[in-house]
Amino acid sequence: MSGSGRRQRSDREVGIVSAVGAYALWGMFPIFFGLLAPAGPVEILAQRMLWTMVVMVAVAAVIGRLSRLRTLTLRTALMVVAAASAISINWGVYIYAVTSGRVVEAALGYFVNPLVSVLLGMVVLRERVNRWQGVALGFGGLAVVILTVDYGRPPWIALILAFSFGAYGLVKKTIPLDPVTSLTAEGIVTAPFAIGYLVWLTAAGTSTFLGHGAGHTLLLMSAGVVTAVPLLLFGAAAQRVPLVTLGLIQYLNPALQMTWGVAVLHEAMPASRWAGFALIWLALAVFTVDAVRRARRTRRDSADSPAGSPSA
Repeated sequence: MSGSGRRQRSDREVGIVSAVGAYALWGMFPIFFGLLAPAGPVEILAQRMLWTMVVMVAVAAVIGRLSRLRTLTLRTALMVVAAASAISINWGVYIYAVTSGRVVEAALGYFVNPLVSVLLGMVVLRERVNRWQGVALGFGGLAVVILTVDYGRPPWIALILAFSFGAYGLVKKTIPLDPVTSLTAEGIVTAPFAIGYLVWLTAAGTSTFLGHGAGHTLLLMSAGVVTAVPLLLFGAAAQRVPLVTLGLIQYLNPALQMTWGVAVLHEAMPASRWAGFALIWLALAVFTVDAVRRARRTRRDSADSPAGSPSA
């Protein structure tokens, strides 16, 4: 194997390890956020925003990215605000789900997310949906109907998580910033709101930050590192492995969350709810098989074209 081939293989291995690390850490978030009681979901969200901003500013300063924030155009700044708004909604609803014992419904949101991303691409970007993607969306829609009947209401937590993260991905797909600069900018946008809320809590005497021992304080502060590390791992993975591979690994996250909700928290899973989840998994299977087939066809066509032929 040539030196170039070894480097490519090494990069791919690093990318896969990074992706598994990112999605495994995200999958263990119910454990972490469950440890932050007695802080309420809004206080946890504010602490997460604040300390994520602190971590990302430090990372950006170390690698020399802070200066890029001074050159943002108005359009890019508005995109940062949109991304920050979408991820704030996602974080807030997710924290509420975990702290209110709805981890399984949160996991459903991340199972549904790939289908929502296709739907948003179709509606917002006017992307064409092929037959099998349409079939997957149909199964997903039927699953939502079944789960609505099961819950006695639409699965709002799952839907908000899926659509907010889908919207976040849509903005991140088009924003002209590298991941570190973008996440740092998003943190700077949300920090004033987080700091304002935390100051208000402290003035009202209802903050838990300093009143429940050093361990609780350190756990709240660690929310920044806990948030930033998987995002940075994901950024490293996205640069090194194909999107199809990332798409397969991403199911590790909701699978771990669902396992925690069912096996550890003993959340209710009647037969009708299992039926709804089974339809979601069927939709994802159709979607994934189609994505893998299209990726293989693209590689084969590229290899057969003159431009894809190896040089002498």
